[in-house]
Amino acid sequence: MGAGGVYAPAVSKFATATKRILLGRPFRSDRLPLTLLPKRIALPVFSSDPMSSVAYAPEEILLMLSVAGASAYVYSSWIGVAVALVMVVVIAAYRQNVRVYTSGGGAYAIATTNHGRRVGLAVAAALLVDYVLTVAVSISSAAATIGSAVPFVAEHRVEFAVGAIVVLAATNLRGVRESGTVFAIPVYAFVVGILGMIAWGAVRTFVFGDELRAESAGFELVGDPDQLAGLGFAALVLRAFSSGSAALTGVEAIANGVPAFRRPQGRNAATTLLLMGLLSIPMFLGLLFLADVSGVVMAEDPQRQLVGVPGDYEQKTLVAQVAGAVFDDFEPGTWYVIFFTGLVLVFAANTAFNGFPVLGAILAQDRFLPRQLHTRGDRLAFSNGILVLAGFAIVLVITFDAQVTMLIHLYIVGVFLAFVVSQSGMIRHWRRELRAESDPAARARMRRAQVVNAVGLVTTASVLLIILATKFVAGAWISLAAMAVFYVLMRAIRRHYDAVATEIAETDEQVTLPARNHAIVLVSQLHKPALRALAYAKATRPDVLEAVTVNVDEEETRALLRAWEKRRMSIPLKVVESPYREVTKPVLDYVRRVRGGQPRNVVTVFIPEYVVGRWWEQLLHNQSALRLKTRLLFQPGVMVTSVPWQLESSRRASTRLARRRRRPVAGDVRRGFHAGEPDTASGAGERKTRS
Repeated sequence: MGAGGVYAPAVSKFATATKRILLGRPFRSDRLPLTLLPKRIALPVFSSDPMSSVAYAPEEILLMLSVAGASAYVYSSWIGVAVALVMVVVIAAYRQNVRVYTSGGGAYAIATTNHGRRVGLAVAAALLVDYVLTVAVSISSAAATIGSAVPFVAEHRVEFAVGAIVVLAATNLRGVRESGTVFAIPVYAFVVGILGMIAWGAVRTFVFGDELRAESAGFELVGDPDQLAGLGFAALVLRAFSSGSAALTGVEAIANGVPAFRRPQGRNAATTLLLMGLLSIPMFLGLLFLADVSGVVMAEDPQRQLVGVPGDYEQKTLVAQVAGAVFDDFEPGTWYVIFFTGLVLVFAANTAFNGFPVLGAILAQDRFLPRQLHTRGDRLAFSNGILVLAGFAIVLVITFDAQVTMLIHLYIVGVFLAFVVSQSGMIRHWRRELRAESDPAARARMRRAQVVNAVGLVTTASVLLIILATKFVAGAWISLAAMAVFYVLMRAIRRHYDAVATEIAETDEQVTLPARNHAIVLVSQLHKPALRALAYAKATRPDVLEAVTVNVDEEETRALLRAWEKRRMSIPLKVVESPYREVTKPVLDYVRRVRGGQPRNVVTVFIPEYVVGRWWEQLLHNQSALRLKTRLLFQPGVMVTSVPWQLESSRRASTRLARRRRRPVAGDVRRGFHAGEPDTASGAGERKTRS
């Protein structure tokens, strides 16, 4: 009678080969410090989201203002300046955060330390939701940007978005440093392209006096002029401001990812934040400037709001239209900007792929998420967190049809909630530090930092209120509901882990030995695997030892009894009747009867198992016993022991595996083996020593 749960070398070899092709060779655990990022790599890894958001944040401002018609565009520059000022404040405040809290976790660590566990958990839930939205929004925006130049992508934007998320996840599974190197060149190329386009557009406008003209400049935008009056005007401006605030996303990712920086980690993270702001703000304001001088017209519903458009008109993104206006006589420049903008919008999701797994690992370490999220993969990345993020993002992209305007309403609520809580937490931190500090110079530095964080608190709280007021009905409530679900789920996971820890905790009570061990060996035929199981069971010296077979076929049962008598076995054979020809229930009933009502009685069930070497052989063996084994594990006072019997195919597979043991295989890092180490179980260690 065989058992399941068998390691099949053929399947493992195929899985290992596939994994090595996709992810590369595993890293030793002691190589973790070598994966830490210098600032030149950390900048594209952690700042690709806020830098690339300048590609869609200005566009969202214009889309919101288009409700009132083209005359409302005059306020776009002022709204852009307001967003830039908020960005300056947030970056300055977060530079204080990363210098103090260098262990990662960002707002979660700050909130937990200064406000308590519940507030910290609420912030963590907000950040987890926002990271998922970061991936969905960035990839959807990339599909729209690339679709402006490649109609096929525009027609299949959902498929493109899903494929991009899969590729991005696979790249991140190769490790943080390696993925950072891959992303660095496109991010820097994007920065050069956008800043170069802004500079050349300014030169053409102010030096040469050229008139820049976007392809939508000749269309008349029909809006509702009443939106420019009274409360309608205020609501319109606030909605545009809240949409433009998407440019601030990604700042929190640097605070979460401080442990990934080279030492001194806090200072390097603060410098990276500064560099991010110095690049993002000019690009954001510059694109708004070019949109104004080139006459770009954006509409939420082009066919209804734009007068004079052809019936098959496809509205291009703001970046694509501006690039076409600035490089109207140099088409390669237009393609360069569109290509690298689309590519970086795909890579912008990498900010979340670095922030979500790290935060998930910290929450798992605190027992608020499954412990698997704290485990590093073979490439020293938090692989499970990467896969979970990719799965959630794919669901969002499919659900919202990869529409940026629909997703943007769900966006940035969580990150601004984190901004507010982290800044209030930092104020408490400095207050506590000031009580213990007596040095005047140090106290002066702390006071300055406290003022910066206080300004950050007031600013981000104001923006959060604006976002909630203008986006709640439009979709922000979905994000808040998701945060609540995450919060409740994490609390439930923590309660479970705490309950299990209490249940299995070591106590001073004397361990009670079993009063009686009744051993049962399950047999279907008297063959070598059964004989080995019987011999092993006898060697354990149980109080009672018997063999049990289930009578599902009268002829086979009689043949087994004849073989048993012929061999003169000293172990009694018990036949359990099964009128309905099932195996599991009769065995379970018999085991319960044997154990009886005595809590100190133990029943040990020995199950012979076949070890096979080919994947298809697993389908031919061990299936019924696997079900039985699974059910037995739930029976109190019942121990299940598998006694393996290696078939010839498994021995050949083991020999081939031992010959290649010098090469790392999947899971070596987690099992404690390093590249090139021997596996004594396979005999490779002896051969390596002899060589």
